[in-house]
Amino acid sequence: MNLRVILADDHPFVLLGVRTALEMHAGVTIVGEAATPDSLLELLQSTPCDVLVTDLTMPEASGAVGDGLDLVRRIRSGWPLLRIVVMTALTNTAILRAIVSDGVVSTLSKTEAMNELWQAIEAGCKGDVYVGHSIVEALARPLDEACDLPPVLRLSRKQAEVIRMFVRGQSISEIAATLGCHRRTVTRQKREAMAKLGVANDPGLFAYIRAHGVYES
Repeated sequence: MNLRVILADDHPFVLLGVRTALEMHAGVTIVGEAATPDSLLELLQSTPCDVLVTDLTMPEASGAVGDGLDLVRRIRSGWPLLRIVVMTALTNTAILRAIVSDGVVSTLSKTEAMNELWQAIEAGCKGDVYVGHSIVEALARPLDEACDLPPVLRLSRKQAEVIRMFVRGQSISEIAATLGCHRRTVTRQKREAMAKLGVANDPGLFAYIRAHGVYES
C-alpha cells in the first residue's frame, strides 16, 4: 500500500505523534502538514495526497475561530476522492452526530489508541467509513434530555444573549458595551454557557452552534 498523507492539527505534539505512528507503516509518506484551515486548503491545492487526517477545530493564524464542520464539507466538495479521517477531542454528542451522520468521513476521538487511526485509514482505502470505539460508545448512550436540548433552551437568558452576540462576531468588549456590564461579567457568562454546552474552547463552541443550527440567521 502506497499512501500519501496530509496531517492537520494546531498542536505540534499531536502532529508529531500521528506522523511517528503512521510512518511505522510501510508505504506511508507524509507529504505535508498544516496547522490552520487556510494553510490546509492551500496545501491540498498544491500537494496531491490520498488521505487527510485532520483535527476538527483549528483556529486561524489570526486567532479567528473557524467552523470545523464547514471546513470538512468544503474539503469534501473540492476533493471528492480524498479519504478523510477526523480526529477530535470534542465530546459533545450533537457535534459527533453531525460528523458521523455524514456517512463519508471516518471519525476518531483523540483518546483512541493509535492503532485505531490505522484501522480508519485502511477502512477508507476500501471505501468504508470507520467510527472510533469511544465515539460509538458516546453515541450509544441513552439521550440526556437536559443535555440534548437546543442551547437556546438550555442557557439562561443572559448566557444565551452573550453566546448569540459572540458567535455573530462581536468581541467580549463589544458585548460588554452593548449590555452595559463589565468585560469580566461577559467572560464569566460565556465560560458558564460553554460549560453547559460541553465545549472547552471557541472552535468547539462554533462547531456546537453549527451542529444545532442556532444563532446563524
